[in-house]
Amino acid sequence: MTRIRLGVNIDHVATVRNARGENYPSPLRAAMLAEKNGADSVTIHLREDRRHINEFDLKRIIKKLKIPLNLEIAATKEMLKIATISKPPFICIVPEKRKEITTEGGLNLSHNQKFLKLLIKKLKKNNSRVSLFIEPNLKDLNQAKELDVNCVEIHTGKLCNLINKKNNYKNELKRIRNAVNKGNELGLEVHAGHGLTFTSARILTKIKGIHEYNIGHFLIGESIFSGLPQTIRKFKKILKS
Repeated sequence: MTRIRLGVNIDHVATVRNARGENYPSPLRAAMLAEKNGADSVTIHLREDRRHINEFDLKRIIKKLKIPLNLEIAATKEMLKIATISKPPFICIVPEKRKEITTEGGLNLSHNQKFLKLLIKKLKKNNSRVSLFIEPNLKDLNQAKELDVNCVEIHTGKLCNLINKKNNYKNELKRIRNAVNKGNELGLEVHAGHGLTFTSARILTKIKGIHEYNIGHFLIGESIFSGLPQTIRKFKKILKS
């Protein structure tokens, strides 16, 4: 049986730091704690507006971290240059809008496809594992396969919102299951991320074939009350069940 991996997103440690313009809490310290307590990778999103993680964080973390760093970037020339220089082991290409509070959906794989193909080719040549953050639909999975990426990360935001509001989520869960099955059929490694809590992660583990979960906002928020090590260990336990 394949072991399910946990990627810990530490963006919002930087959000708290930047709220006061201080040098604490330290994203590097959070990354080291995640590594020490069983995370399989650490995720950071270097946004165009640098609202949380910045280049200094990227340099410090990639230098110290022994587990893989998963760098989330938009499909832009600036981010291609940064990724080419920093050479993170994992890269996830995500959509990005300047005014959004958080990522609002999956990538539009039909937009600027020529540049997207070039971006993926260069990142893979640089020995990075490349993933696309997509909606759970079959068209996007087929396009991802054509773009020759290593993995896809399924956007779980809609499912998590339905679960949080105690609404019927069965259709969305079925939609994700179909996408996971299709991804595996195509030979893509399938990941899941966005909005995941203890409850939604537990529900999602009913779907077999998801190899990696990337979890951030809830995990960091829960750590305020329970501590980062304990919160990571609880998620690890859920993913094993």
